[in-house]
Amino acid sequence: MSRKMMKLAAAAALALGVFALSGCSRSDKAPTLIWWQIGTRQMGFAHDQRVISDYVQEKIGVRVEFRLASWAESSARFNTLINAGEYFDIMFTDSGNYNRYVALGAFADISDLVPEFAPDLQQIIPDVLWEGVKVRGRFFSVPTFKDSSITGFYFWNGAFVDKYGIDLNQTGWPYLDQVFHKIKTGEGPRFYPLMLARSSNTWLFREYDCLLANFPPMGVRLDDGERRVVFTLEQPDILEALGYFRKWFQNGIINPDANLTNEVSRGVVFMMAQAWPSVAPLFAAQEGIERFDPVRFFGPVYSTASIQGSMNAISANSVHKEDALRLLQLVNTDATLRDMLAYGIEGKHFNYVEADGRRVVSVANPNWSLTNYQQGNYFNITPQDTVPPSYWDEVRHQNEIAAPSVMMGFMMDLEPVLMELTNARIIWERNATDLLVGAADLEAVLPRVIAELRAVGLDRIMAEAQRQVDEFFQQQ
Repeated sequence: MSRKMMKLAAAAALALGVFALSGCSRSDKAPTLIWWQIGTRQMGFAHDQRVISDYVQEKIGVRVEFRLASWAESSARFNTLINAGEYFDIMFTDSGNYNRYVALGAFADISDLVPEFAPDLQQIIPDVLWEGVKVRGRFFSVPTFKDSSITGFYFWNGAFVDKYGIDLNQTGWPYLDQVFHKIKTGEGPRFYPLMLARSSNTWLFREYDCLLANFPPMGVRLDDGERRVVFTLEQPDILEALGYFRKWFQNGIINPDANLTNEVSRGVVFMMAQAWPSVAPLFAAQEGIERFDPVRFFGPVYSTASIQGSMNAISANSVHKEDALRLLQLVNTDATLRDMLAYGIEGKHFNYVEADGRRVVSVANPNWSLTNYQQGNYFNITPQDTVPPSYWDEVRHQNEIAAPSVMMGFMMDLEPVLMELTNARIIWERNATDLLVGAADLEAVLPRVIAELRAVGLDRIMAEAQRQVDEFFQQQ
């Protein structure tokens, strides 16, 4: 939909009574802002959001109505909402649709509004995050200050660390290979040291910025100052990693149904995740084991994709843009409101308690409709009583020491090669799981996949990507 059509649709919606939305508020004088997020609406949420809205009105004179798209249908729902010009004020967005919605004219340019109406946002949110959400040098969203950098950790089951003398200072595929085979020998043929499922993150492409193209076979190394777009499936480090996974699958290190199952049994020996050390007790509880020992093996690194994992944009059609920014500023600065959005209503969903001389949250009812990573600043959330005191400090520290990718701020315009890229993604997605968990015969499958990708226009996709990269950084 064009910008003109979207404005006409919004005007028609207003004429039919969008302002009547404020009629359900406690005060007819207070506008009600519509904020779209992803989540599952729980019983009693209508009452709960009135409590939150009352608090917001008391603080900044506006009310808020949360509308939730289901996890399974959020992409389709947001597409319909944008294309139909349906009225809203704020929308959660991420790298999957942000650039496209900006191109459609759906999101407001807030570059000049933030300094005037939400100056605290610029102080709280680091400059690198603002840089990561720029489009053509302008801001169309407020980035969420969270675990915005990428840090990869091994998590070793403590029982196996003790039993097999695993060195927590060692990382890399060769050391993992040594340990996995030692455990396999010790535990027997029906034991699998590396349990994987179809959706497991094997971190094979961790050294590459994939240009927000959602196509891992193409990327730029995070530290390549020349910013060369390469075909990752032909790079020595990727081929080495694929070779290890193939060997592990053949040798019974990886479970034989890894390419078929959607989940694995609890109590794993080892896993990799984007995390920080203090999350280990939570992961251990989820796995039903006594402890996990964390080992950092990658990062921290900032990339455009990692920063764009969570943003909130204001509709270009919103008649309350300034109020929407003030609401986002409140979320990012007011700990009481931030706890409400993260946990729910005090006395119903959680309670404040004292633990080791600090104020923490004890969750009474985990069935809360909103998801905290979508809303704002992590660092004014009161930590739960189940995590160590250093929990959020570790996340902040990783952000502070993170190195930026050489591709920071770049987002590929996919439109010139959309047909080729769509076909290439189909081929990749059809083969990715088998390749990434080691189930595919590399000598037979990889050459075929490469040939199929080239046949549908891989070289043209990469040439266009390189052209855009060169042009973007020449202008910096």
